[in-house]
Amino acid sequence: MCYTEFTFLTDDGVTIFSKKWAKEGQEKTKGIIQIAHGMAEHIERYDLFAKALIDAGYIVYGNDHRGHGKTGVNANLIGFFADENGFDRVVEDMIQLTNLIKKNHPGVPIFLFGHSMGSFLARRYIQTHGDQLAGVILSGTGGDPGLIGKIGIGIAKLESTRKGKKSPSPLMNKLTFGSYNKDFRPSRTEFDWLSRDNKEVDKYIEDPLCGGVFTAGFFYDLVSGVAKVNNHNANKTIPIELPMYFIAGDKDPVGHFSKGVIKAAKMYKQVGMKDVTIQLYENSRHEILNELNKEEVFKDVINWVEIHR
Repeated sequence: MCYTEFTFLTDDGVTIFSKKWAKEGQEKTKGIIQIAHGMAEHIERYDLFAKALIDAGYIVYGNDHRGHGKTGVNANLIGFFADENGFDRVVEDMIQLTNLIKKNHPGVPIFLFGHSMGSFLARRYIQTHGDQLAGVILSGTGGDPGLIGKIGIGIAKLESTRKGKKSPSPLMNKLTFGSYNKDFRPSRTEFDWLSRDNKEVDKYIEDPLCGGVFTAGFFYDLVSGVAKVNNHNANKTIPIELPMYFIAGDKDPVGHFSKGVIKAAKMYKQVGMKDVTIQLYENSRHEILNELNKEEVFKDVINWVEIHR
């Protein structure tokens, strides 16, 4: 596997760390998979998935979001998106990367793969630029939190005012993730909810670019962004022909043990989306790309892309 690292500069002056995976000397490709990673992690955790994709004839791109990975380290700002409109700023970064991909690979179909927080960013992306994509794959997403989400926005706003946007918010961290591990007792670590594979959980814990308590401003952006992706009128702007593939573990607490995933897929069908598929994996937890059955997941994603490219 051959990869190259590069950066691009946003219009508000942020340097975004990015990565491209391709076979050495590869010029032609069946398609491009652009990856949007999850919260409190980074793009380099997707190496094994990228290898499976390039072995199947694809090229893979991805970036570390603002406040994450090498983008966050280089800016000396981990756990924070932006002073204003942070969620949409991150989506604009993803669109900027898509434009770079199109420049490098004109006419090649692009599929957007979003995991967890990245799935919500991808869902916002398709509200504004869905016509740029051949399909969207949503891993470990969730349903509309409803009233709880609105309460979360209020608390995050209060935390931002009281402590400052760039101050860590243990309260929001506990409210958001505090209950995720309770269904996996007796638990070995506080991150057992991520995967049944202990080695993968340990790798996450030991990774200095993973985990941590994020800022009040970040949580406000995140919960506000989730509200945007669940807005019925905004979802009417998505091209109804855009294929959508929901994949999740049926023991993923982010998707409320599959209920939230089914709820989200149903929401898109209600606005007229014509090609919505759900794949749930028995006993798998949140990070299905790092689960015991990850090879099965890789194969299913590749098969779905093959059909839709």
